[in-house]
Amino acid sequence: MPEATLLIIFSTSFVVALSGALMPGPLLALTISQTARHGFWAGPLLIFGHALLETLILVVLVLGLVRFKVGEIIPAVISIIGGAVLIAISIQSLTKSRHMTMPNASSPITGSNRQGIIIGILGSAASPYFFIWWVTIGTSYLLWSLKLGAWGVASFFTGHILADLGWYTLVAFIITSGRKIINDTAYQWLFIVCNLALIGLGGFFIFSGVGQLIA
Repeated sequence: MPEATLLIIFSTSFVVALSGALMPGPLLALTISQTARHGFWAGPLLIFGHALLETLILVVLVLGLVRFKVGEIIPAVISIIGGAVLIAISIQSLTKSRHMTMPNASSPITGSNRQGIIIGILGSAASPYFFIWWVTIGTSYLLWSLKLGAWGVASFFTGHILADLGWYTLVAFIITSGRKIINDTAYQWLFIVCNLALIGLGGFFIFSGVGQLIA
């Protein structure tokens, strides 16, 4: 099994997830509000809940893709659709890059929040974009990862979860400590670089899908 391929799957999955995490959305809003009210650990707990829901979706998709014997056409079409969605989301995100600012909150309240996991699950499930992502981009990635079996899927999901956990944990730390570790300019450039990388990855998915259809 080529380790370089596993590394590519892991690293690109990390970038895809990081770009989504950087974009303001329901999970980021929940992380900020819950961390400000209940302290640092509310952030990681939210992401743990988010990860549990994603694990369930991953298992369902993998079992379905493995049991449902598909030829070359369906994976090719999914790859093209996933690539197109990835490019569309990235271009839309880039138009907002100049207005991106680092998350912050004032006067955080320390404490504990044992309901954070449940809030993370419900907050993720309440976002329509969450399921659209998994049906299109996520499924495209799984079809690619499954070519390397369980190790490929593990590389994809590990990179995906570590990006979410790393970013939202950093946000939680910023909220509770009151420090501005990354300025707005650096944040914007990180956002731009990630989305440019996603456009390239989307192009790769489309190219691969078209190649399968032609073959």
